[in-house]
Order: sequence, then structure tokens, then C-alpha cells
Amino acid sequence: MKVLVLGAGVIGVTSAWYLAKAGHEVTVIDRQSGAALETSYANAGEISPGYSSPWAAPGIPLKAMKWMFQRHAPLVLQPRLDMHRLGWLAQMLGNCTSAAYAVNKSRMVRIAEYSRDCLGELRAETGIQYDERTQGTLQVFRKQEQLDGAGKDIEVLRADGVPFEVLDRAGCIAAEPGLARSAERIVGGLRLPGDETGDCFKFTNNLAKMAEALGVTFRWGVTVQAIEAEAGRISAVQTDQGRLSADRYVLAMGPHSPQMVRHLGLKLPIYPLKGYSLTIPVEDADRAPVSTVMDETYKVAITRLGDRIRVGGLAEIAGYDLSLNDRRRATLTKSVTDLFGGAGDPAKAEFWTGLRPMTPDGTPIVGATPIPNLFLNTGHGTLGWTMSAGSGRLLADLISGRRPEIESEDLGYARYMRRGKTNVTGALQPARA
Repeated sequence: MKVLVLGAGVIGVTSAWYLAKAGHEVTVIDRQSGAALETSYANAGEISPGYSSPWAAPGIPLKAMKWMFQRHAPLVLQPRLDMHRLGWLAQMLGNCTSAAYAVNKSRMVRIAEYSRDCLGELRAETGIQYDERTQGTLQVFRKQEQLDGAGKDIEVLRADGVPFEVLDRAGCIAAEPGLARSAERIVGGLRLPGDETGDCFKFTNNLAKMAEALGVTFRWGVTVQAIEAEAGRISAVQTDQGRLSADRYVLAMGPHSPQMVRHLGLKLPIYPLKGYSLTIPVEDADRAPVSTVMDETYKVAITRLGDRIRVGGLAEIAGYDLSLNDRRRATLTKSVTDLFGGAGDPAKAEFWTGLRPMTPDGTPIVGATPIPNLFLNTGHGTLGWTMSAGSGRLLADLISGRRPEIESEDLGYARYMRRGKTNVTGALQPARA
């Protein structure tokens, strides 16, 4: 069947790849001039299933209040009257319980572990290269209370069968020798040996080329203006270059997904979390990380990507603002120089910001909607790269009518309908152009 994918970030491109592999005729449209030029462009680079945790967690409301008065806070809330934001924050706060955290983290780990396996199979099948490394991820703790507080995450890891190692200071340095010069700053760490790293931008563009070889059509510089509906189904997508129609439609527009379907009665609980990154050329390899190091204090990931170091993280709730904030740059710089000082010069870094599409429970929305020919693959938050291959394969199975390899019912839009979070219109109205 003909499938139209809206969005060519890592989620849209992996969706297109697996749909094409399933035998569908696929077209991908994106407003940019190429693939992965927005959220997927310069993310932290980590593929970390074990660290797939919701931001909504016990204690976060109190921590968020304390962060308001810190210069290098990992989470910043910009003051603004925004009803969409207020509703999303209310839902997020509702997930800040121990019970909700355990459920949400477990299903996030499920899709993330599956995705890592799918990525490994894809890599073996195609030989795709993207500065990949399979040397694990190390979360470092600067305070004993952080190490002690990792217990709830360890319980979920153990329950889901995810390999892990709790390390003392010496163990952290053995795993990441570049930390030797900052040993006094850390007390221990949690290492996940099964995690990976890689350049999401390189991966997405190389996979897009491979998808084209399978027959996928990419149309660049095409802006979606409206999704049109008739008789309870999507009839076409109106763009600045005309109307496009297909048998099935996939919405993979990240933080811009909610406004695309609001007029159809679908209320996607997705809000943009602004993240930042530095990409620093390596000047002293002995002082650089060998894989990914997570700085728990600042919620910053420091990742080795070939001859570069990617320093990414932070969360700023600022709507769709894409301006670069020098205070956020200072936080990233402090984290990397504290732990890997001398590995590279932050003054030579590329400074970038992007919007992550975050759901209040942390889990992406993958699968069908009440509109029979509209499917979603969005809301991956900070974990789009980690969950991309599995999400694309899962979506392709659902569209193709195949039984997915993992439990998927609680990953879809229906979980919000059951909670009474949305009202889907019975008679869909045509979209306004």
C-alpha cells in the first residue's frame, strides 16, 4: 500500500526504512533540505536502553523547585502563560509517583531494549556506519546520596534483565580512563555494558540513502499545512506544494505533531523540551571519553563520536523558542571540563539547540489512532535515537497487520484515551488550510 510519512528525522526515516522492507510504497516529506536537520541533528549520541527513564519521577517536583535557584540547573522552566504547557505539566506531575515511575520506566526500557536489538540487526544486514561504538554507558555520581538513590533504577534494571555494574571510583576510572584526572569529583557510578553510542545525524542520512535504494521517495522543502479528513478518514495532506494522498499516513513530526492533529480531535500530550549540545574536536584522546559518560549532577551526557566529543543534555521548558542561551552553554562546558578537562577546547565547539517531543509519562506514542488510516510515531522525548529502530519496526508491523515482536498496546495513543485525557470527535471536520 502507499504510505506517506510526515517528518524525516531519525524516527521518520527509520519508519520509512522498515515500511519499505515490508513491501510498501513509501514517500517521506520534510520542510528541511535534508534528513535529520532538526531534533536529530546534534543530540547527545547515546543509545542507552538501561537509562531510559521518565523525567517524571518521585522527588522531581521538589528538585525542580531547588533547581530554580541554581546557575547550572538541569531543568529550567521559563515563565509563560501557556494552557498547553500547564496541562502537560499537570499530567507530568501526576506521573511523579513510585508506582507510575516503575510502570513507565519498564515500558520505556522494553521499547529501548528492542530498539537496540533491531539496530544491531540493521547494522549487521547493511553495514551502515555512523561513528558507532558498543562500549557501554557510565553514569557517574558526584555525591554519595546520588549513588544511594540509584536503587530504584537498579530494581527496574534487575527486573527487566538488563546487565549492570555498580562501580566505585576506581571502577569508574577503569571503565573510562579519562576520568583519572577528575577522580576527586566522583564517588562511584552505574555502568550498563550493553549500551551503545553513535552519530544520529550520520545514521539517519546514511539510512535515508539506503531507503532510497529500496524505492522510498524523499521530498525535501515541503511544508505540511494541514491534514485533511473526510468520512472519518484522512483524505489528503495539504502542503505548500499541493495535496498528497496515500492509503496510510504516519505522523512523525516530533514536537510539532500535536498541532497537526488537534483539529481532528486528537489531543497529543506532547510538549517540547529544549535541549542543548556542544560538539568539540578531540585534542587529547587520552583525556577524552571512550564511550558515553552521564554526569548525574547536571543531567549531561558526554559522548565520544569518532574524533569529536558531543556534550548534550539539559531541559528547558520554553515553548518553541530556538534561541541559543549562553547560560546553558556554560553548564555544558562546566560538566565536560570538570570530568574531561584538556580533552578538547570548548571554545572551538559547535553550539546547538533542538526541541525534544516529550510526553508526560516519558513513553513515546507509537501505533494506531481512532482514525483508521492515521498512525503515530512521535513523543520520544530525549530518547528518539535510542528508540528509533525499534519504533520504526514496530510501526511497520502494525501497519502491515503483523503481530509485533514486543507488547505494544501500552505504547500507543489508546493509553491516554483510557485515562480520559482526550475526546476524539465522532465526525471529523475538514482541516483549515
